[in-house]
Amino acid sequence: MSSLAISLIVTGVIVAGGVLGLVLQRVLPERYTMDKARDMIGGVVGQLTLLLVLVNGLLIWTAYGVYSTQQTELQTLVARALEFDLEMRQFGPVADEARSMLRTDLVWAHEQFWGDDTSRAAAYEASYKAMGSLNKFLDGLEPKTPAQTSLLPAARANYAFIGEQRLLMSLQAATPVPWPLIYAVTFWASLLFASMGLLSKLSPMSVAMLVLGSASIGLAIFLILEFSQPYTSSIRVSPAPLEQAILQLDKPGEPGGAIQ
Repeated sequence: MSSLAISLIVTGVIVAGGVLGLVLQRVLPERYTMDKARDMIGGVVGQLTLLLVLVNGLLIWTAYGVYSTQQTELQTLVARALEFDLEMRQFGPVADEARSMLRTDLVWAHEQFWGDDTSRAAAYEASYKAMGSLNKFLDGLEPKTPAQTSLLPAARANYAFIGEQRLLMSLQAATPVPWPLIYAVTFWASLLFASMGLLSKLSPMSVAMLVLGSASIGLAIFLILEFSQPYTSSIRVSPAPLEQAILQLDKPGEPGGAIQ
């Protein structure tokens, strides 16, 4: 079910709770909603409001944290890939195959994060093979100059970081939405609006404010769900940095580019 559909369902449930409160206020005898009962209802409204503010704020902060972390980690991965590209260019034409292998690996990374379910599964398996092939290729490189001797360990470190970063990003992106908290927020909001309905009178303005308030909470749920899916939602991490790195690795190395 899409984030929009879930947020609309949440909005509808909260509106139903508010309408129930307004109806009960109208049909119940006045002694049930006045004097001491009104004080108790007001206390419950205050408690539920505090719970909603705290939990909704926590959910939005956590979901946005997932999104911003993935964006930062992607940028760091791309920076390391460009460093690896520069080191292999400086190593010389003999290392051009390593650049080609990394480019293929990044193409699979693109499919893993932004592709469909089928391509994601294929990309995960292909990435393991690519990592093994590139590590084997780096093992076979034989530095012939002091500069090459210093470049090879740096390239190894950058590629190891790229592999670890991809694995970390995959695990973080697979973290599910905390559904128990979503259910709790929906229940508390429904109870809150039902309680406020008991303190109000049924009127066009009351219904309009009820719908507006419910839609606001539904929008918060929508944002939480969208930020929790940083690669597939409408608010997604841009693949532009990774695509730029792939284009850079696609450029041929300069002849005689080895550092002496």
